[in-house]
Amino acid sequence: MRSTFYSRTRRWVGASALAIIVGLGGVSTYVATAQTANAQISAPTIAAPSFADLVAAVKPAVVSIQVEGQETTSLRGGGRNFQFQIPDLPDDHPLKRFFDQFGNQFGDSNPQAPRKYQAAGSGFVISADGYIVTNNHVVKNADKVTVVFDNGDEMSAKVIGTDEKTDVAVVKVEGKDLPFVQFAEDTIRVGDWVVAVGNPFGLGGTVTAGIVSARGRDIGGSSYGDFLQIDAAVNTGNSGGPTFDTSGKVAGMNTAIFSPNGGNVGIAFAIPASTIKPIVQQLIDKGTVTRGFLGVQIQDVTHDIANSVGLKTAKGALVTQPSEGGPAQKAGINSGDIITAVDGTPIDNALALSRTIANKAPETKVELTLWRNGKEEKVTVTLDTLKDQAAQGDEQPQQQQPAQPEAPKPSSVGITLVPNAGGEGLLIQDVNQDSIAADKGFTVGDLILEVDNKKVANVDEFEKAIQGVKDRGLGTALVKASRDGNIRYIGLPLEASK
Repeated sequence: MRSTFYSRTRRWVGASALAIIVGLGGVSTYVATAQTANAQISAPTIAAPSFADLVAAVKPAVVSIQVEGQETTSLRGGGRNFQFQIPDLPDDHPLKRFFDQFGNQFGDSNPQAPRKYQAAGSGFVISADGYIVTNNHVVKNADKVTVVFDNGDEMSAKVIGTDEKTDVAVVKVEGKDLPFVQFAEDTIRVGDWVVAVGNPFGLGGTVTAGIVSARGRDIGGSSYGDFLQIDAAVNTGNSGGPTFDTSGKVAGMNTAIFSPNGGNVGIAFAIPASTIKPIVQQLIDKGTVTRGFLGVQIQDVTHDIANSVGLKTAKGALVTQPSEGGPAQKAGINSGDIITAVDGTPIDNALALSRTIANKAPETKVELTLWRNGKEEKVTVTLDTLKDQAAQGDEQPQQQQPAQPEAPKPSSVGITLVPNAGGEGLLIQDVNQDSIAADKGFTVGDLILEVDNKKVANVDEFEKAIQGVKDRGLGTALVKASRDGNIRYIGLPLEASK
């Protein structure tokens, strides 16, 4: 194999070769002709990109953050659910030194007692008087925060405020005329160069470079982050450090890494500047963060659902249930409405709606674009304040358990239904495993509440609604179903049903 590859390489070199050189300044093309296989081809020298000037300008504003605090733990040993009692050994016992050095990794005789810890992270100064941005998880529960500047100066810092949902925190030192950096105003693009500066493994002032690999990443199911993925080397201790664009503005803040071994593998995540800026301002002004609250339970729009309601694209957030007395219900938003835009900004999915509303202030009026009954409508809603319990999801309506079912009847879509004697809707008693209903996840015990936005209480109403979908020329029926009190919409194709 080696000799074959070599001979092919020599034949290619012996012909005219068109080469393209790509640099930061653009793309240039040149043609080089080799007369013999042994001829050397001369190429123009291209200078490698240098970030030295950028780093020199911004590095004084990047700080290391050292934290001391206490934590209470009842588990040791890799998170397993057990406690290890460290034995009381005599001083001359061969294992005495081992347990003295490593005993805190196994547990102690009082696992509930507070344990002192030290941690280190990164941050960046955003004002001459000493406001510093970092991650919430860097300073959370800290008793003492010390900021170490690039020149070695150390200053005590006060935690001004933290926001756990976005993992943003603000601390402050008593300073004057401190070097500081600014947030980027322009949206950074995939493929743009970025430079990360921070304190990995306690090595303060470390600089790495890479590109933006992706935007809008969802990590950890966060409803409030909209993460940048970068391939600049980021490791433990980089948390809270800035990611700069090539103009020296902060494009994001490093907050997490994907790693199977705890080290850098070229996948890091940064909170974008557009998310950080309003949070930081609220923390400085009030010490806390308030968010807008729409009051809806939502889900993504699948292709089947889009087909069932006549939407051209599977985008938007489908309202499964408005909260009782919430802003959305007061504005007339109904179960089954699809929110496709907020203030003219398109909404791609449920997560995008959550993030967009969370970035709005309470009492803000927003214009929602809805897809309802096969056409577009617009509704204005005044947002409320998101409470802690609302942040975890609105109250889910609990369905009563059905009583003794009446006579079951098979349907035309492969499911056998009975009226729900304990409440509204129809109870699925059996599912034909060869049907499209089984493929779409319907199972015994599910409740069918609506078909085509029409309530169904018996099999005749169910079949009438299915036929109505077919009569309108649609091949998919929108079914509102409930399982364990959780409401979902499912697009059920009809042409493949048996």
